[in-house]
Amino acid sequence: MATSIKDVAREAGVSIATVSRVLNGIDVVNDETKRKVLDTIEKLGYRPNILARSLKTHKSSTIGIVIPDISNPVYPEIVRGAEDVASIYNYNIMLCNTDLDLEREKESFNVLREKMVDGVIYMSNSLESDIEDIIEAMKVPTVLVGTIDSNKSYPSVGIDSYAASYDAVKYLMDKGNKTIAYIGYYEDKSSDYSKIYKGYKKAMEEKDSFNPSLVYFGSLKAEDGYKGIQEILKSNKVDGVFCANDEVAMGAINALRESGIEVPKEVDVMGFDDISLADVYYPKLTTVSKPLYDMGSVAMRLLIKIINNLPIDDRNFLLPYNIVERDSCKK
Repeated sequence: MATSIKDVAREAGVSIATVSRVLNGIDVVNDETKRKVLDTIEKLGYRPNILARSLKTHKSSTIGIVIPDISNPVYPEIVRGAEDVASIYNYNIMLCNTDLDLEREKESFNVLREKMVDGVIYMSNSLESDIEDIIEAMKVPTVLVGTIDSNKSYPSVGIDSYAASYDAVKYLMDKGNKTIAYIGYYEDKSSDYSKIYKGYKKAMEEKDSFNPSLVYFGSLKAEDGYKGIQEILKSNKVDGVFCANDEVAMGAINALRESGIEVPKEVDVMGFDDISLADVYYPKLTTVSKPLYDMGSVAMRLLIKIINNLPIDDRNFLLPYNIVERDSCKK
């Protein structure tokens, strides 16, 4: 039979109320008694009933993390950063993978509501109005990571994707490239990916080089890069390809290779994110590096402060990015 709070109180020679105060960190118990209770808890192997405590205190010490695609190497690294910080502050994590399915996103939030999570870290390729409505209805602190809402009403953590994209295209131009294709996520979605496209478009327009036939919108898988460059090559000859993430860039390189086009001898290819595979793929991928681990850890610290009504320095954090030069672009 599992040890109960009554067993702890009896063994420690204190009241149930005293054990409860120690468990909940209420500073009215003297140090000697607190130590006796904690030693007894360890001796008996007592584990508090988190659900029962959450019903009483309206806090579960659990934070939900919603991600769009667990197979995408970007998200596990962000989650690792968030989880490391959560463990420092004794919060548990409930991870929900939605597979880019809006109905699964809705169901994930329903589950998190039922589990009475204290807060949510939300990641997705875009923030749909249906999800905004659910977040508002939940009335639970929520921090966005790598996505945006049009009114910037939610706390968020990310990079300046517009500036990073603009800088990346200028980098390709500095290599002498003029006809630069873009393969990315849908323009009309409210997300960082729309900013990546807009940064690309701005840089191309400044050189009077923007051409809609050089643009391919799809999802963010390697096959989209593969299909995208095949489609673009039907009507264009390109000397550079800028992709909204590294997976897409790898797919594009495969398609170029199969078409007999050498990277980077004939075409420079650049990705975005700097996932772990970027440094072992052939050719090693030049890319925009995002501080993925830090995005997760900063988001979790921000969320925990909001949950506990602590002062925060800012609601919208933009972390630094940099261009990592490897072998998929000319030296």
